[in-house]
Amino acid sequence: MKRQDFYYELPEELIAQDPLEDRSSSRLLVLDKESGAVSHHVFKEIVDYLHEGDCLVINDTKVLPARLIGSKVGTNAKIEILLLKRKENNIWETLVKPGKKAKIGTKISFGEGLLIGEVIDVVEEGNRLVQFTYEGIFEEILDQLGQMPLPPYITHQLQDKNRYQTVYAKHTGSAAAPTAGLHFTPELLEQIEQMGVNIARVTLHVGLGTFRPVKVEEITDHHMHSEFYMIDEAAAEKINRAKDSGHRVICVGTTSCRTIESAADETGHLKACSGWTEIFIYPGYQFKILDCLITNFHLPESTLIMLVSALAGREHVLAAYEEAVKEGYRFFSFGDAMLIQ
Repeated sequence: MKRQDFYYELPEELIAQDPLEDRSSSRLLVLDKESGAVSHHVFKEIVDYLHEGDCLVINDTKVLPARLIGSKVGTNAKIEILLLKRKENNIWETLVKPGKKAKIGTKISFGEGLLIGEVIDVVEEGNRLVQFTYEGIFEEILDQLGQMPLPPYITHQLQDKNRYQTVYAKHTGSAAAPTAGLHFTPELLEQIEQMGVNIARVTLHVGLGTFRPVKVEEITDHHMHSEFYMIDEAAAEKINRAKDSGHRVICVGTTSCRTIESAADETGHLKACSGWTEIFIYPGYQFKILDCLITNFHLPESTLIMLVSALAGREHVLAAYEEAVKEGYRFFSFGDAMLIQ
């Protein structure tokens, strides 16, 4: 299967630059995965498609304000760092711009010396290992100095950091938001629970590898970067109960989907566990647990449009995207949503 099989035309003006004032007032395209039929709704109408006994799986990861802008000690040259993965001893794997100014031994100052980073190694794809020194608590300093790592297609400044977090974000560790969850409000989640829908919280710390473009011609040659996930006893029990009682498991976002599909055994059941996943889901994949998916609209030729195509079929997905373009839906992280059922 070729990368170009997942291409579609998207006018630039449909890339959402700002979050809506009311999270749940975004639009919702409902796609029937069997017939390809689509219908148009407002997101809060998602309740019409959820039934008592269903299990809604959400990813409660929290995004780090992982973008730091500092200056090179000695020359004052501007250097931007994106924190990717925490190692031991205050060492992080990072993306550094411009890389040529960040040779091993380079020191970078952030917040007038509140935080100092030293480049100690260059690893795969030019990423830098940076060791930080500071006084106090790293997360608090990061909260003070860091910016949200918005995707490059969002050029507007984010006024409120919390708008790039879900309302249920809990465990800090992501380099990007699980964006399908951005449409939920506390009131909507409460309404869903009162309907008798179980909500299972899992955690997958989203890495930038999720958004890395597929550069190879043949998609099976693409390698996914690993991401850390956790499923506790309570979440596993809720998901298993829904499956065993003949109800549906509905994932909010591709990250929740990848978490439970990574951890499922051959019978489609889960145990409490944690680990690293490199799962790459594309057409031909047989889902073990997931029945339905709530997701945003994804970039052309991305691993995420390949995942939704595995669930609903490439032709149905591309036809639905074409319809969404025609109807003026908003695309990507701050854009509208889709329910595949």
